[in-house]
Amino acid sequence: MPSIAEVTSLLTQPGALFEIEDRDIRGIATKTWKNAPPSLRVVLEMSRVHGDKPFLVYEDERTSFDLHFRQCAHLARVMLEDWRLRKGDRVAIAMRNFPEWSVAFWAATAAGAVVVPLNAWWTGEELEYGLSDSGARFLFCDADRAARIAPRLSGLALERVVVARGESALAQAIAFAALIADAADTAALPDVALDPEDDATIFYTSGTTGKPKGALGTHRNICGNLMSLAFAQARGAMRSGAPFPPPADAPQNAQLISVPFFHATGCHSVLAANTAFGGKLVMMYKWDPERALELIERERISSFGGVPAMVWQVLESPSFAQRDLSSVRSVAYGGAPAAPELVRRIKEAFPSVAPGNGYGLTETSSVSTFNFGADYERKPDSVGLPVPVCEVRIVGPDGRDLPNGEVGEIWIKGPNVVKGYWHKPEATAETFTDGWLHSGDLGRVDDEGFVYIVDRAKDMVIRGGENVYCVEVESVLYDHPDVIDAAVFGIPHKVLGEEVAAVVQVRTGAPVTADDLRRHVAQHLAAFKVPVCIELRAEPLPRNPNGKVLKAKLREALAV
Repeated sequence: MPSIAEVTSLLTQPGALFEIEDRDIRGIATKTWKNAPPSLRVVLEMSRVHGDKPFLVYEDERTSFDLHFRQCAHLARVMLEDWRLRKGDRVAIAMRNFPEWSVAFWAATAAGAVVVPLNAWWTGEELEYGLSDSGARFLFCDADRAARIAPRLSGLALERVVVARGESALAQAIAFAALIADAADTAALPDVALDPEDDATIFYTSGTTGKPKGALGTHRNICGNLMSLAFAQARGAMRSGAPFPPPADAPQNAQLISVPFFHATGCHSVLAANTAFGGKLVMMYKWDPERALELIERERISSFGGVPAMVWQVLESPSFAQRDLSSVRSVAYGGAPAAPELVRRIKEAFPSVAPGNGYGLTETSSVSTFNFGADYERKPDSVGLPVPVCEVRIVGPDGRDLPNGEVGEIWIKGPNVVKGYWHKPEATAETFTDGWLHSGDLGRVDDEGFVYIVDRAKDMVIRGGENVYCVEVESVLYDHPDVIDAAVFGIPHKVLGEEVAAVVQVRTGAPVTADDLRRHVAQHLAAFKVPVCIELRAEPLPRNPNGKVLKAKLREALAV
């Protein structure tokens, strides 16, 4: 097996696809991918080469790459020529994962707009906040979101509302289908000059306090993520002895998307990647492990994942053994901590599959580190190495770098780090320092440079002055054969300040008890880390659209 350094040197040498160059970005010296596409418009143009191959699959609907491009080109012309969209105008999208989401996104970015993907789970009040805060001129939504925002339209500066998938009571609503009815006749995008540092997206973060903040991303941020994904796959393949690039006659990749497009992972690492690399993207109305297995079999899915809990649910499905899953070649996930046990389960279920996980945030435009193939099997508790254009520091409370092995806050720098928060200079100044993002995550780095996530800085339990890293306890719980999902958090204690508690989803029919799990944890961790209270559940734990467990909700339920 070639060493990590040998593979990285080979892939990034001068003249190679992943060559790196230094650039001055907003006054900060930054490593960048020399051959990254300069804009999302160029990525959309690149997608035309895939022609009549299927691109978007939803239920029984199939959209080819060529038709998708024509729909995007037609809609971009409508926005520029009829609606008088100006470069930098905000265009909001609030809908489920429908094909129309992709068309609206690519059309708007190609026309020079800043796309504002809004959380489809938000209430009408929350949607109003996102539309007002971003100053969106145009909104693309589905019928459900249109109904939520209808009572609040009078207070917004929206000029047009386009509704997909269903009737809308809004008098001024434009039907999405009618808007792109003549798309087959459009063969070219309108001429718009775009620079890598032009604003491209505003993704709202799910902050733990206050109103959500809009992370302002550039074309370079998202296009660079495509290169980071490709590099991580190439490095993992070469380290594992697999061919790279894949053979020319390899079947088309088919990916099942189980996370929302309005999340950076769903947009940057799934939608944008499949658009650029020619993959078939299979969508679901909502996540359901039985439906996922059905689609994996029907559509010959080669890659699936999401957040770790979704993979667990597929592996634990009672119909798993009855499905033909021979097409699966990759299982990758992120967005939440993954237990080492999951890697072992994936290899048992799919012996020839290369598992992978990664780490990133909305503010890092998805991927910052990636662990794949042989390295992931070797270090299943790590989120991998930083991609070569990303730098990672582990910083102590005094702002100084900590040595390898010590736990501190993870800081990240690279071309993937967003400009800051939309119209929030104070929050930007608190979170970004000279190009470095303060992630809010606690972690460490080993002697090989592999990154380990220990916990969220604000979610750590402090029991009688002792720090308890929730991820550490969760990982031990995951190692129990009857555990599917686990969430560890602190509950108030008048003497100790906090004590450790957990809510655990167990396999259906499993005889395990809370005391069994407490004894299991006690065998591996110090007594002060053993949960004093464990609630067992048969149903999945509640998560937000980003895949993060809603610990506040669980904590409240446990206190009742």
